[in-house]
Amino acid sequence: MLLDASESQLVLVDYQERLMPAIFEGPAVLANALRLARAAQLMEVPVWGAEQNPSRLGPNDPALRALCRKTLAKMHFSAAEEGLGEWLRPEPKPPAGNARSLPKHLQKPQPTAEEPGAIVIAGCEAHVCLLQTALDLLEDGFDVCVVTDACGSRTERNRDAAFDRLAGAGAELVTTEMVIFEWARTAEHPAFKDLLALVK
Repeated sequence: MLLDASESQLVLVDYQERLMPAIFEGPAVLANALRLARAAQLMEVPVWGAEQNPSRLGPNDPALRALCRKTLAKMHFSAAEEGLGEWLRPEPKPPAGNARSLPKHLQKPQPTAEEPGAIVIAGCEAHVCLLQTALDLLEDGFDVCVVTDACGSRTERNRDAAFDRLAGAGAELVTTEMVIFEWARTAEHPAFKDLLALVK
């Protein structure tokens, strides 16, 4: 199933200044995270950030942090353990035009909360904070797409083991360009030229 920009949210986990120099292929990983965040802004996709123990590891990369609506400071490795899920779930719409004094069989059914759509997620370290956040989101009923080329660990082996485990748990494994072109769907999209500039 293709990603739909109108039903997606982007979560960027722990691209922290003190952590990134130790990440395998760190500059490329961060560059892809920035591409995703910029594409999300062009497509009006909400972008959320998370930072692990920022008093010790520092904040996320400043350019990336500036593209996030909010950034969650956390001590748990999983951002979902500290409230990320509440940010991602749309609020139920308030009841409108329904007279509660009517008999039940004449009342309109109350709206339920909308489905949250796809959570597109990437981050570091892939086998720790990214993995635990994604697994918790899957357990909470979210559809999760992990952007593999925007994820990193200190070692390639740990990163790849995380992808194996995530795929086995039901996450979709995607790349930055897959996400961007699926969000756009067509070369006639008004933002297509700007999106194309991000991937060149």
